[in-house]
Amino acid sequence: MVSQKVVIKNPTGLHLRPAGILCKEAMQFKSLITFSSRDNTANAKSVLSVLGACVKSGDEIELICEGEDEEEALATLIKVVESGLGE
Repeated sequence: MVSQKVVIKNPTGLHLRPAGILCKEAMQFKSLITFSSRDNTANAKSVLSVLGACVKSGDEIELICEGEDEEEALATLIKVVESGLGE
């Protein structure tokens, strides 16, 4: 299991479009990918789960990857989040 904290930089937080981008990236990997924010834990491969976490701009999330391609998954998702999730 690997994990890393990252701050959501896009101005509107994880609304539908960036949540979809995050999920699309996460689904490319075999690993179980979740993230925690405040007291919530969400499945990064589920748009509804990501939206339900109510992540706002400036919030810190901890991405957690567990499985055979966990290192690559974490590196890719950190890069996608830091690039602003398409915004």
